Amino acid sequence: MHEGIMNESEIIRDILDGDREKFRLLVEKYQPLVFRTCIGFVHDKDDADDLTQEVFIQAYQSLSRFRSDSAFSTWLYRIAVNASLNSVRRSSKNFIIQRFNSLFGSEKTNDIHVSLADSDNPEDILVRKEHISWVQKALDSLPENQRTAIILSKYDDLSQKEIAAIMNISEGAVESLLQRAKRNLRGKLSAGRGKNP
Repeated sequence: MHEGIMNESEIIRDILDGDREKFRLLVEKYQPLVFRTCIGFVHDKDDADDLTQEVFIQAYQSLSRFRSDSAFSTWLYRIAVNASLNSVRRSSKNFIIQRFNSLFGSEKTNDIHVSLADSDNPEDILVRKEHISWVQKALDSLPENQRTAIILSKYDDLSQKEIAAIMNISEGAVESLLQRAKRNLRGKLSAGRGKNP
């Protein structure tokens, strides 16, 4: 059968039967999805790239435990969310230093994407960077379940039904988490409004 018309369960069965090369088909299909999820948690392109690689290594090593009663994408999202949360927990000790560096004087700017057109006023660029950083800090301060729900909703554009399957909770619980997350974000962002008009 041609690779283009193979379904995922056949690809997974072939991989488990020893055809490791076929795993690249899953990587090619799902890499953007995993990357979007990871960058929602870590905000830095290089870190998200590393984390994406880690997610696929974990997925490959755990593939024999995948149960086809759920979608492969749902299973992969769970791995991506868990890996991202673990990464955030590991780096939380360096959180203040990282944030300080990203705001004041670090040369590494790939965590904040700002276009530098010739007509842009340097003050406008600084305000935009500070606003993006403030939003990221507000997101980081949410409880893990709220942060996960909002990232899957806003970064990955998933439905409440899909988020419920990934988080293994009811759609009603997802809706409640999203409402609380939005309310918390609004509160945190309006509290910081004094700095960013």
